[in-house]
Amino acid sequence: MADQLPETQGKEISDAWDHKGHPADPSKTGGWISAAMILGVEACERLTTLGIAVNLVTYLKGVMHLGNAASANTVTNFMGTSFMLCLLGGFVADSFLGRYWTIAIFTAVQAMGVTILTVSTTIPNLRPPGCSSDNTTTCTPATTTQLGVLQLALYMTALGTGGLKSSVSGFGSDQFDETNKKERTQMLKFFNWFFFFISIGSLCAATILVYIQDNVGRKWGYGICACAIVVGLLLFVAGTKRYRFKKLMGSPLTQIAAVYVAAWRKRRLELPSDSSLLFNVDDVAAGSKKKQKLPHTKEFRFLDKAAIRDPEMPAIVSKVNRWYLCTLTDVEEVKLVQRMLPIWVTTIIFWTIYAQMTTFSVSQATTMDRHIGRSFEIPAASLNSFFIGSILLTIPIYDRIIVPIARKVLHNPHGLTPLQRIGVGLVFSTLAMVAAALTEIKRLHFAQSYGLVNDPNAQIPLTVFWLIPQFLLVGLGEAFMYMGQLNYFLRECPKGMKTMSTGLFLSTISLGFFLSSIFVTIVHKVTSKKPWLADNLNQGKLYNFYWLLAIMSGLNFFVYLVFARQYVYKDKRLAEEAYELEEESAMPKLQARLQTFSHGVFKCTYC
Repeated sequence: MADQLPETQGKEISDAWDHKGHPADPSKTGGWISAAMILGVEACERLTTLGIAVNLVTYLKGVMHLGNAASANTVTNFMGTSFMLCLLGGFVADSFLGRYWTIAIFTAVQAMGVTILTVSTTIPNLRPPGCSSDNTTTCTPATTTQLGVLQLALYMTALGTGGLKSSVSGFGSDQFDETNKKERTQMLKFFNWFFFFISIGSLCAATILVYIQDNVGRKWGYGICACAIVVGLLLFVAGTKRYRFKKLMGSPLTQIAAVYVAAWRKRRLELPSDSSLLFNVDDVAAGSKKKQKLPHTKEFRFLDKAAIRDPEMPAIVSKVNRWYLCTLTDVEEVKLVQRMLPIWVTTIIFWTIYAQMTTFSVSQATTMDRHIGRSFEIPAASLNSFFIGSILLTIPIYDRIIVPIARKVLHNPHGLTPLQRIGVGLVFSTLAMVAAALTEIKRLHFAQSYGLVNDPNAQIPLTVFWLIPQFLLVGLGEAFMYMGQLNYFLRECPKGMKTMSTGLFLSTISLGFFLSSIFVTIVHKVTSKKPWLADNLNQGKLYNFYWLLAIMSGLNFFVYLVFARQYVYKDKRLAEEAYELEEESAMPKLQARLQTFSHGVFKCTYC
C-alpha cells in the first residue's frame, strides 16, 4: 500500500471534497476503507429491515390477533411505504442534505423505530393477552393504543429505511473516482461486494433471526435488529473523516415539475411553426453548464410551450426562471421519461404478486407440516430463503447459459434486451400464482380429508415443501424483472436524469405493494359472506385470490407486449435523427449499477 501513495500524493479530485470542505486527497479519502464502512451499514440495514418484514405477518396474526386480510395489508402497506419513501429520501439527498447526512439522519430514525418495536414486544401492556388454552378460535384483539404504538414503530422504521436506502449505494460509488482507471475497477468490485453483503444480511434475516423470533422470543429477535442498526450507524459515522463528498446536483423531479408548470402557465400561447425559435441550450451563456442538445419530437407537443421565449428576451441569457422558461432539451428529457410510462405501469402487477410471498404464502406455511426429521421445525417465514436462493441461482445460469444461447438465436450481444427480460419476469410471476392456487387447493383437500377445517391452529399433514414452487418461480421472475427494469430505466432515462431511473423502478415496487393492499381490501369486502381470505384459511378460498392474480397478470402481460412492441429505444430513436449520445463517461457507472441487479428480498436502491 505504501508504494502506491506517491502516485496519488498531492493530487486532488476535482469534483469531490473531504469532510472539511477541501478538495479530496485520494491518498487520504475514499477507496476501500470508506467503502467498507458503507458496506457495513448496508449489511446492518438489510438484516434489520428483513428481520422485521419477512416474519411480520406471523407476529400480527399470532400475537396481535389480527385477521389474515388485516395482517397482509399491514405488511404490504409497511413495505410499500418503505419503497415510496426512498423517493423522498432521494429528493432530500439530491436537493438539500447530501447523501452523507441523509444516511446518518435516517439511519438514526430507523434505529428509533426498531427500538420502539422492541419495547412494544417487551412490555405486556403494549400487546394483547395470549389466547386461552381452552379457546383458541376467539382471541382478544389488539387495542387502538397497542396498534398505534406498533404502527408508529413500523412507519418510523419505514421512514428510516427509505432515507438510508435512497443514498447508500450512490454514496458508496462516490468513494471511487470514475476518471481513474484503477478506482473505476474498484468501484465495480464495490458493487459486487455490495450485492454480497445484502445477500448475507437477507439470508441471516430469513433464517437465523426468524428462528430466534419464533423459538426464543420476539423481544430477542427485534432486540438484535435494534442493536444491528445502531452498530451500523456507529460504524458509518466512524468513517466520516475518510469519506469523499460531492456537490448537490438537484433532483430530476424538480425539472419534471418545472416543465409541466411552465407549459401550463403558457397554455394559451401559440407554438411557433419552427421549433428552432424555441428556447434551447444554445441560447444559454457560454459560462453556464450545458446539457447535450436533444432533437425536437412532435409527441406531447403541449410540453413544448414550456420553451416559448419572451419576445423581449435577449438572444443569449445567463439565467432564467425555470418555472416559467425551460430549454427545449429539458422538455425533450421529460418527454423521454413520459414515453416510458406505459412500460412502467405494466410492471407494477409483478410486485403485487411478489408481495404475496411475505403475506399469504407465509400464512399458508404456518398451517402445514414444517418438520425436518422428528425434532426440527422450519419457521414459516424461513421459506423466503428458497426465494433468495432462486434469485442467486439465476445469476450464473443467466450469464453462463441463457446469454450465450440468446446471442446466437436473437443476434443480440447482450443476450436478452431489457424489455425481453421484463417479459420473462411477468411470465414467471403468472406461473407462480398458478402454482400457488394449485397448492392451496391441495392443502384444503388435506384439511377436509383429516377433519381440520374448523381448527385454524391445526397442523395439516402436508409438507410445507409443496409451497417451494411458488417461491422459486417468483424468485426467478424477480431476477429477470429486476435486472430488466433497472437496465431499461438506466438506459432510457436522459443523461442528466439518471437518478430518475431508480426512482421509476422503486415506485413500481411501492405501488405493487399498495395495489396488493387494495386488492385484498376489495376482495375481502366483496366476498364477506363467503370469504376468500378468511381468518381461518381452512374455511376460505385463498386459491380464488391466487387465480384472480394469475388472470390479471396474464392479461397485463398481453397489454405489456403491445407497449413493448411499439417502444423504440432511445439510442435508436436518436440515431435516426443523426444524434450521437455523449454517454461514454457515464457507462462505467451504469455497468457498475447493473452489478447490483438482485438485492435479495425487499431490495431498495436509489443510485
